[in-house]
Amino acid sequence: MANKAYNPDVLNCIANLSNDEVFTPPVLANQMLDMLPQELFGNPSATFLDPFCKSGVFLREIVKRLDRGLARQIPNRQKRIDHIMHHQVYGIALTELTSLLSRRTLYCSRSASSQHSVSYFDDEQGHVFYKAFRHTWVNGKCKYCGASKEVYDRGSESEQYAYQFIHTDNPETLFPKNMKFDVIIGNPPYQLDDGGAKASASPIYHMFVNQAKKLNPRYLTMIIPSRWFTGGKGLDSFRESMLNDKHIRILKDYINAKDCFPGLSISGGICYFLWDREYQGLCDFWSCHNGKENFARRCLNEFPVFVRYNNALNIIYKIITLKESSVMNILSSRNPFGIPTNARGVQVRFKDCYVLVSSQGEGYIDKDEILSNTMIADSYKVMITRIMCEHAGEPDRDGLFKVIATTRVLAPKEVCTDSYIVAGQYETSEMAKNLESYLRTKFARFLVLQAAASINLSKATYSFVPLQDFSHPWTDEMLYAKYGLDEKEIAFIESMIRPME
Repeated sequence: MANKAYNPDVLNCIANLSNDEVFTPPVLANQMLDMLPQELFGNPSATFLDPFCKSGVFLREIVKRLDRGLARQIPNRQKRIDHIMHHQVYGIALTELTSLLSRRTLYCSRSASSQHSVSYFDDEQGHVFYKAFRHTWVNGKCKYCGASKEVYDRGSESEQYAYQFIHTDNPETLFPKNMKFDVIIGNPPYQLDDGGAKASASPIYHMFVNQAKKLNPRYLTMIIPSRWFTGGKGLDSFRESMLNDKHIRILKDYINAKDCFPGLSISGGICYFLWDREYQGLCDFWSCHNGKENFARRCLNEFPVFVRYNNALNIIYKIITLKESSVMNILSSRNPFGIPTNARGVQVRFKDCYVLVSSQGEGYIDKDEILSNTMIADSYKVMITRIMCEHAGEPDRDGLFKVIATTRVLAPKEVCTDSYIVAGQYETSEMAKNLESYLRTKFARFLVLQAAASINLSKATYSFVPLQDFSHPWTDEMLYAKYGLDEKEIAFIESMIRPME
């Protein structure tokens, strides 16, 4: 047994660390590289850029492929490595620490000018650049990345997280004059603390995608959270541009981010894509869930939000054929009564009070504390949790979703906090109860899931759920029959959604 020594790839070990930096495992980096035309790695003029290096894994795997691909054209190994390092592979590190780590990975030395570097450079950075940038504050926010001045205006001894690649209007000036890249590839930072309550964070990965497109590479491939599928929190314009971009040749979506990053939870899952400057057409889309991959060639902008399950498309087509209104039209917006999440009311009932339902139970408030939708407050309605039942939007051990955690019929003079949204406005409890029974069906929750790409269940995530006649209750069997679903489609819904207790 002594001759079977365990020799793990250190970058695999780093990728499995659960921390704020999402490092890319080598196997995932290679899956992304596999999407590229492999003849690129036999072209001594092809150039590659990772503009957000963390561990240097993408650059290392690119060099390994170029080393093999150029062996006949440049037979001398050292000359081949020198050519690759000096003329083909470039990187921009995110922080000073990741610059050292990336150079150690690429050059086998943290300094490219060291005698230990596999290819000698006159300066220690080589072609893995890092320059400490500072945010540009405008009204308390960075004009480039939106970082909070309160959070990130630090002394020079602390990391600013002012990422070089996106803190400029002209990214081409970061490189030698007239420098062009055939491939831009990498795993950008996903979010920054925005100074809001409860460690609120805003997405920034879309900024790296947009900036990379400015460089007009031949190919662009990145791995990013899938939350952009439904937009929200600064992602609406990015979603629109991505869904309408005919240059996206391949898109691969993982419902559970742990399938890409073991040990990490990323709300709404993760995806990577291949953008091809010379391509215009349909996208090869792969939906990966519960160990299975499903392929379809699709038009990404078919719906206002992106449906991530290919098997759901025929079900949605059957529903929209009837041209019914959507449940979205009877849903409130966020914070239906203008009452904050942390409100609890008082515990002693008083005259003409309203019942306040919060995540911690019930209390009592005065009508004057209801800041919006007072007419709905005096009607029967259905309260629905605003946050998806599943942690980080991940399915349970059996690959099933519950989606909606809680529903409850609220009587007149019963209201709720911002933890919930409400649906309907009825004079009788029967109508509200029938609406609630509908929202608890597997059919309705399955359709909510199709528009959900994060843990937040907003009004828009109900866009595919058709409005029904609520003079009577609804069951899944009734709904399957109404929309003419076949056995395969019914089985797919049943395989995705677990019952509500």
